[in-house]
Amino acid sequence: MDALMRRKIESVYGRLRPSEKKTADYLLEYRGRAGDLLLEELAREAGVSQPTILRFVKALGYRGFREFKYALVQEEGREQREEGEIELYGFRLSSRDKLEEIPGKIVGTSIRMLEETLKSIRAKDYEQAVEAILRARSIVIYSVENSVCTASDLMTKLLYLGLDCRMYGDYYLQNVSATNLGKEDLAIGISYSGCSRHTVEMMALARKAGAGTLVLTNFENSLIARYADILLCASNRQFLCGDTIFSRISQMALVDMLYAGVLNRDYGRLSKKLNKTSALVARRAYREGDEIL
Repeated sequence: MDALMRRKIESVYGRLRPSEKKTADYLLEYRGRAGDLLLEELAREAGVSQPTILRFVKALGYRGFREFKYALVQEEGREQREEGEIELYGFRLSSRDKLEEIPGKIVGTSIRMLEETLKSIRAKDYEQAVEAILRARSIVIYSVENSVCTASDLMTKLLYLGLDCRMYGDYYLQNVSATNLGKEDLAIGISYSGCSRHTVEMMALARKAGAGTLVLTNFENSLIARYADILLCASNRQFLCGDTIFSRISQMALVDMLYAGVLNRDYGRLSKKLNKTSALVARRAYREGDEIL
């Protein structure tokens, strides 16, 4: 338990119910990693009910257990950086690591993240997302920083299928586009943390304008989820520290799921468009025997 969270728990301890104090006592002595905390296990280990855990985290000011755990992970990451060790979802990296071990750690972690993403996707939400893309008159994708590469990949794939899809790198143009969306349009927000200010604001504007909203994120209870008609959450157990490496893994998987799903749902029409655009791109590639410059 990091010092900041410890002080927060101690500040409300006197106002807690006896059962909630049992939860506080357990957490104050907890020496494990924040990412390993699960609601069911915490209730069992502390000897309390799950509703007691939820009352406890709300007494601390959090809306739910996942938001509380998210805060723990963030603080844990800060402390590790101060100590010269970085938490990179699933393993810790420091100067003591052997260079030849890193490729295996990266691949192993990526596999676990993809497996967790698959378990986190609800079939109904996925189907609704595919249908929303197919129904939309136009699609605008909003993202910032590391999620831009994911947004660009999604836009490219949807353009290959002949769908009207755009994205804007300029913040002011993002505002203008979101404000001018209508009920037949779809806004897609991509944010690993779900707290990126610009992306959250664009989804709020798009919903206010009457557009449908689809959100791709990694934290189900994040801020951006409030503005999602449809939410695709890749995981509920990822770390923010080091997200420049791993945030794209699950995001790209979601993009490929959507692309394949859209193509599958309207295969007869979209496969013809895909063949046409693929042929167009192929003409811009060198062939064997072509002279270069």
